[in-house]
Amino acid sequence: MAYTCADSVSVKKQKSWVLKNTRRRLKSTMLNDPLANALSLIKNAEIKGKGMCLIQPSSKLIGGVLNLLKEKGYISEFEYIEDEKAGVFQVKLTGNINNCGVIKPRYPIKREDLDKWESRYLPAQNFGLLILTTTQGILSQSEAKKNGIGGKVLAYVY
Repeated sequence: MAYTCADSVSVKKQKSWVLKNTRRRLKSTMLNDPLANALSLIKNAEIKGKGMCLIQPSSKLIGGVLNLLKEKGYISEFEYIEDEKAGVFQVKLTGNINNCGVIKPRYPIKREDLDKWESRYLPAQNFGLLILTTTQGILSQSEAKKNGIGGKVLAYVY
């Protein structure tokens, strides 16, 4: 029996199906920036209207970004699935993401310049999310403003 989508798999067989099909899918792909690939997978799954996507390889940075997206309501939940290699994140989507992407190079931003970068990458004030890596961890631009710190800009989501 061949499955075409992870949504059609029963709960018992889902984790084994995830591992088999992710290995098969990623044999021919080349990963230069795992965070950019993860965000493009999420964006493409949102455009197609899928309820779930699989992100491989996993890393602490991708996990931190997914945790921030979950806190802000852009995704409903995510789960780490261990395999022999780098692991897989299984992300359940809510349909709230219109656009997302990585900002390269990762520019250092002073706390005074957060508004400038917000207006450059987000469509309106207080709409969307700039994701920063700081000395206090991975934060949104609003949390960085509250804490009065800057950092390096990673990505945007709205």
